[in-house]
Amino acid sequence: MIQITEKAANEIRALMKKEGLDDHALRVAVAGGGCSGMSYKLNFEKEAVDGDKILEIQGVKVFMDAKSMLFLNGTVLDYTDGLNGTGFVFQNPNAKSTCGCGSSFSV
Repeated sequence: MIQITEKAANEIRALMKKEGLDDHALRVAVAGGGCSGMSYKLNFEKEAVDGDKILEIQGVKVFMDAKSMLFLNGTVLDYTDGLNGTGFVFQNPNAKSTCGCGSSFSV
C-alpha cells in the first residue's frame, strides 16, 4: 500500500478540478526505463482495468496494477513547491538507488 500526503492529495484534487476530471482516479504505476532502470508514472484515468487494486487515500481514488504495488509498497507520494523545484516526489523505501531528478529508481 502507498500513502499520499495531505499536500499531495490537495494538489491532485486541484489538478483534477482544473482539468474537469472529477470522475477520474489517479493511476500510480512503475514502468521500465529512466536513468536508474524503473520510472514512476502518474496519470488520470476514468476506469480501472482488470487486476487493478482500487484504493481511496486522503480522499483521492487511486488505481494501481499488481506489479507496481510490489515496487511501491510503503511508498509515500508527496508534493513539493520549494526553491529546488515543484512537483510530486516519491519516497520509496524499496529503492536501492535513485537518479538525480528522483523520477526513476532501481531495486
